[in-house]
Amino acid sequence: MLKNIIVLMAMRLLFIGCSNDEEPSEIKYPTREITWVKDGSRMILLPASNFEMGNSNNEPDILMEHSRPIHTIKLDAFYIDVHEVTVRQFKKFIDDADYTPSAVANYEKSLEKYWAEVSEISPTDHHPIVYVSWYDAVTYTKWAGKRLPTKAEWEYSARGGLMNNRYPWGNEITNDNANYLGTGGRDRWDEETAPIGSFDPNSYGIYDIAGNVWEWCFWMNGNRISILEVQYQTQWRDMLALMT
Repeated sequence: MLKNIIVLMAMRLLFIGCSNDEEPSEIKYPTREITWVKDGSRMILLPASNFEMGNSNNEPDILMEHSRPIHTIKLDAFYIDVHEVTVRQFKKFIDDADYTPSAVANYEKSLEKYWAEVSEISPTDHHPIVYVSWYDAVTYTKWAGKRLPTKAEWEYSARGGLMNNRYPWGNEITNDNANYLGTGGRDRWDEETAPIGSFDPNSYGIYDIAGNVWEWCFWMNGNRISILEVQYQTQWRDMLALMT
């Protein structure tokens, strides 16, 4: 099934950015929304917070091992994209920056061939971009003036205020919640991604947190850069954070 495609961080990129113009005590929901001029993305401000990161569910899934033990994380306020990075946005980046995607450079294919392969999975400019490497994602963030979110920033945003649940709405998933395994309900996309915003957002107003595409995060573990582990059937949105 095609629901396991990795996109540019937020390719379905979500952009995250630190906010220095308001004290956390002054930030109240609904969060303030801005439009980031460089790529036209909508972003919302999430307040500074302490949250319980991780999951205590005693599940056999090996990918859940990295979610334990639950521990308290303190985060500053930041902005994050409401939607994944789209095909249209990535095209603009490639044109403006004269950038060659890793899938082109590493596999000696033409840019035309790359876009043809992307269109088989994400057929319109309103779909999330796919076939992007971590290095593509980081380069995009620099062009946009943002950065990838940390693992903690991503999880805090994805949870939407719900703690110790597997998904942004609870512990069960159906095809009415996300584009994931097969089709049914609101999920009409089996061999391709869904257009951004096709399903309900989480309680923070962030769309497509689960399903559709995998996303890149920036996670520093000592001097090693690691890729964010994901839960079974949950696709992590690539997100970017504003440069501070």
